[in-house]
Amino acid sequence: MNFDELVDRHGTYCSKWDGMEPIYGVPRDEGLAMWVADSDFKIADVISERLRSVIDAGILGYVDAETPYREAIQWWMKNRHGWDLDTNGIFTTTGLVNGVGMCLDAFTKPGDGIVLFTPVYHAFAKVIRNAGREVVECQMVNSDGYYSLDFDAYDAQMTGKETMVILCSPHNPGGRVWSQEELRAVADFAKRHDLLLLSDEIHQDLVFDGNTHIPMPNAAPDIVDRLLMLTAPSKTFNIAGLHTGQVIISDPDLRAKFKSRMLALSLAPNSLGQFATAAAYSPEGAAWADAQLAYIDGNRQVFDAAISGIPGLSSMKLQSTYLAWVDFTGTGMAREEFTHRVEQGAKIAANHGTTFGTGGESFLRFNLATQRSRIEEACQRLTEAFGDLQ
Repeated sequence: MNFDELVDRHGTYCSKWDGMEPIYGVPRDEGLAMWVADSDFKIADVISERLRSVIDAGILGYVDAETPYREAIQWWMKNRHGWDLDTNGIFTTTGLVNGVGMCLDAFTKPGDGIVLFTPVYHAFAKVIRNAGREVVECQMVNSDGYYSLDFDAYDAQMTGKETMVILCSPHNPGGRVWSQEELRAVADFAKRHDLLLLSDEIHQDLVFDGNTHIPMPNAAPDIVDRLLMLTAPSKTFNIAGLHTGQVIISDPDLRAKFKSRMLALSLAPNSLGQFATAAAYSPEGAAWADAQLAYIDGNRQVFDAAISGIPGLSSMKLQSTYLAWVDFTGTGMAREEFTHRVEQGAKIAANHGTTFGTGGESFLRFNLATQRSRIEEACQRLTEAFGDLQ
């Protein structure tokens, strides 16, 4: 597990590295890609060995790998997160964004209001709008470097058109690990307004020491009749390209409705994604994930120290994920200026905060899941790009 090994992803059809110049204008040969949320680490040996064995067999025909796949997910959630789940409630979607789309399709109708706590993962709003539903933005409060939720304000915003609320837990891009009390408050909010609760927990394995992720079924077991869970190994194990995610539903009625919609669309899992998931969700995969998290934590400390040394910049206190959420408010600069300095001065491609919804206007999101040398280079470049503020 050599996370320092540089991996050149240029010319591999890589969205993050090959796409930064056409999208951000950051030059291919000099730029640092810190936007798309995948890592630059090679996958765990236990995954590559399993996939290699499938390829070496020489046939990619129809398979039935459901049992080991479901049992591995069940084992992982029980042993890593204390969550007992029924394997019959696992549905496989083409990644979690597709899972969101499937839940919108199965349980809501055009014109419905879908509640988001913003700023939040940009794909949610995109899928909601493309599905003909209405995005209802409930802006979070930035309290002393952490996001918090203001349910008095959110209650006042509800009109009765809302049918679903989507929670990002842990939160992307702010990195919050929600407490038991906060999760309970989200569940109560959903009950008060008769909303389905869609809990995206894709970053659940990327939680730093001192924080504990609580799966929503454990935090609020009384709301399973309105709860839809989203999980995936993609962020933890850098296998997002296999497009394999899970919608997990405990309630029998919700489960039957979702199953019917999946069958109507004839959606079936990608067998390579199932094999990779089963290999990842294992003791060997757990050891690799722990080592990766320790390495990313070191990156986080290096990056935060550099950001804190640049006047006017502040990085939100990251409790989880590998995504640093940096606020440029203190520079007094317009969004166009600080963005230009990052992209054209530092030659770094980072996600624009505006894409995450209301409250993200003064932020950029930086992906820290890369080699330490690249993090150190990014820190140096940012320090120089804002050197006149020193």
